[in-house]
Amino acid sequence: MDPQVFLAAVVIILVAAIGTWGAVKIAKIMAHSRVTGDPDTAAHLQALDQEVGTLRREMIETQERLDFAERLLAQGPETRRMEPPTARDAAGNRP
Repeated sequence: MDPQVFLAAVVIILVAAIGTWGAVKIAKIMAHSRVTGDPDTAAHLQALDQEVGTLRREMIETQERLDFAERLLAQGPETRRMEPPTARDAAGNRP
């Protein structure tokens, strides 16, 4: 390979890499300034963060309920059976 072509390719690759890095850096700075610069945006992001936290907690609770239901269904029908209700006195005791 001709050394001049190789050198030109290396320079082109370096310029492209530096340009890409610079564009990413500028985008990060602009995004950061938008978030911290506007109080409405920061408040909106905080509200969204709280909502996501609430949704995560609800999802965990739902998953626990689903796991419980799956465990109940995995048991045989005889083990899930309950006693029929019986009459109780005023104190809640069985006769």
